[in-house]
Amino acid sequence: MAHEFALRVYYEDTDLAGIVYYANYLKFIERGRSEWVRALGIDQLRMKAEEGVVFAVRRVEADYLKPAKFDDELVVRTALVAETGARIVLDQEVLRGGEKLFAAQIILVCVNESGGAQRLSAEIRRKLAPKVH
Repeated sequence: MAHEFALRVYYEDTDLAGIVYYANYLKFIERGRSEWVRALGIDQLRMKAEEGVVFAVRRVEADYLKPAKFDDELVVRTALVAETGARIVLDQEVLRGGEKLFAAQIILVCVNESGGAQRLSAEIRRKLAPKVH
């Protein structure tokens, strides 16, 4: 099941042409991912403090399909595609009224404090497992 996060486009999100600046879609999907993780019951601050690991974006493959504009109400949809030992693959979309404006596939990795790959803990994998389709 996909997680949804609603947001509104502010003036600061737009460029000279009055459309959402391309890099801001990455900010929008970051917010969506953060809320998805929170909704799963994963406390990232605790994970860092107790396990010394964090999630990091390894790869982004993005398609800009249609522009969003000032004051648009958008929804960021996040869906888990796959999870392996130290890697999570997500599909994310930005929608306006059900119309897809932006789509991305994100690969997250779990890393330790020195930046090395770290396997996901059993607790995190358990929280992700029932969500895989």
